[in-house]
Amino acid sequence: MGSPAPGEVTGLLLAWSEGDENALQQLVPIVYKELRRLAHLYVNRERAGHTLQATALVHEAYQKLVDTPRVHWQDRAHFFAICAQLMRRVLVDYARSRNYQKRGGGIAIVPLEEAFGAVQDRGKDLLAIDEALSALSAIDPRKGQVVELRFFGGLTAEETAEVLKISPDTVLRDWKMAKSWLLRELKGGARHDA
Repeated sequence: MGSPAPGEVTGLLLAWSEGDENALQQLVPIVYKELRRLAHLYVNRERAGHTLQATALVHEAYQKLVDTPRVHWQDRAHFFAICAQLMRRVLVDYARSRNYQKRGGGIAIVPLEEAFGAVQDRGKDLLAIDEALSALSAIDPRKGQVVELRFFGGLTAEETAEVLKISPDTVLRDWKMAKSWLLRELKGGARHDA
C-alpha cells in the first residue's frame, strides 16, 4: 500500500478541525504507518534497554493529539510537524520521569563501585538536547523549528521547507547553523546568537 495522497490527508484534517469526529476515525489508519516510522526513529536514538516502545510512543502522542483543543490544520506536513512535537514532549517527559526514579524514586540503591561502571544514560542527553533546543528557539524560533522537524520529526529538508513555507536551501542553511550552535551549547561553550 503506497502513501496516501497529501490532498486526502489534508481534506480529513480540515474536516476534523471543523469538528467532524468521523474524519479523525478515517485519518488515523491512513497516517498510522508514518507515525510509527517517526516513533521508531525516536526510539532507536534512545539508550539500550529503553522501555518505551514505538507503538507506545505513537499512542501517547495520539492521546495528547485528541486531547488538544481544536487545531486549525493547514495540511499534511503541519499535522506531522505537530505530531513530531508531541512525540518529543512524550520522550522528554519520559526521560525526566526516569531521571526522577534514578534519584531515588523507587529504584534500588546501587553500590558506588557499580555506579562508576554504568553506561551514561541517554535520557540525560535527551534532556540536555531539549534544554539546548529551547534556548535556540528563544533566540531564533525558525532554526529551533528546523531542528525539531528534522531531528525529532525525521522530516527531509523538502518536507521541512513545506511545513515552514521556506526554501529547502534555507532549511539546509538553518540546519547547519543550528547544529553548530547546539553542539557548542551541549559542550558547554559560551552562548552566541544563532
